[in-house]
Amino acid sequence: MEKVKVGIVGLGRLGSCHAKNIAFKIANATLVAACSVRSEEREFAKRELDVSECYDDFKEMVTKADIDAVVIVSSSNFHNEHIRIAMEAGKHVFTDKPLGLNMEECLDSQELINKHNDQIFMIGYMRRYDPTYMYVKKKIQEGAIGKPFAVRCTSIDPEDTIDGAIAYAETSGGLFRDMTVHDIDLARWFLEDEPETVYTVGGAYVHKEFEKMNDADNACAIMKFKNGGFASFYSGRDALHGYHIETEIIGPKGMFRIGAVPQKNLSMIFNENGAVQECVSYFPERFAEAYLNEMQEFIDCVQNGRTPGVGAVDGVEGMRVAYAMTKAFKTGHVEKIDV
Repeated sequence: MEKVKVGIVGLGRLGSCHAKNIAFKIANATLVAACSVRSEEREFAKRELDVSECYDDFKEMVTKADIDAVVIVSSSNFHNEHIRIAMEAGKHVFTDKPLGLNMEECLDSQELINKHNDQIFMIGYMRRYDPTYMYVKKKIQEGAIGKPFAVRCTSIDPEDTIDGAIAYAETSGGLFRDMTVHDIDLARWFLEDEPETVYTVGGAYVHKEFEKMNDADNACAIMKFKNGGFASFYSGRDALHGYHIETEIIGPKGMFRIGAVPQKNLSMIFNENGAVQECVSYFPERFAEAYLNEMQEFIDCVQNGRTPGVGAVDGVEGMRVAYAMTKAFKTGHVEKIDV
């Protein structure tokens, strides 16, 4: 295979990021087709990305466009359907998380993907492809801190995106399935183990709108793993200083801390406010290189017939834990994570 011919569905904030990477930054891929129900996004693809084949119907794009692979960045409620259409059409598939809107859909997607194991499938847990996280993973594998037994994760979206979070809350699956799932994946990845129980507390402390949906704007969870390790999670939606992603991995010989200050760059402003370090604004800025790296990995896997390091099982297990977290939040009990 020469260049991998790609069609993309969804050209919102994340979709446009992936589309630009495929169109301009990944040498062994070409963006052939784009699909969106929004006319302005189709015009963006034609005008900014030089994509001539634009569709408002996903099945039509998959059927008519001359493509090898599909990148799915549509709304979460369409992921299961879009994965099915693309896999059954013989296309390689990259999808943003989740595999489906609920566990039934996630398991259905996994079963379908497993049936088409001659096609490449990859799910978008981009933090695994962030240079810093990749470096820390490598150092841990080399024994830098011994075998890790604990992970601590903080993820807080910026306050200036709260209107979108409230509008999206009814269909997002809630704080744990929409946000914390990325941290769950990191904990599984770093500890190389599966969790067995989880306990969650939290509430709508700042934005009471989330109470109506039995959701939270700030919450904590603690999780025990099968081999005795543990992970703690703090997820929020109202960081005034910017987009705050922090991870700590602890072992018997030391610890790694990633992103203690979500710095924009290495500069610091000294003025009447003191010594001030600007922070990153949101996920497209913080994980720009990670998004490029993960898409490059997908294209390379398609071209070389290689299995990606993150796949359907990671999508299912991450969502399984997120569901247990949500249940624990609602019941106030320690919840066993179903197998």
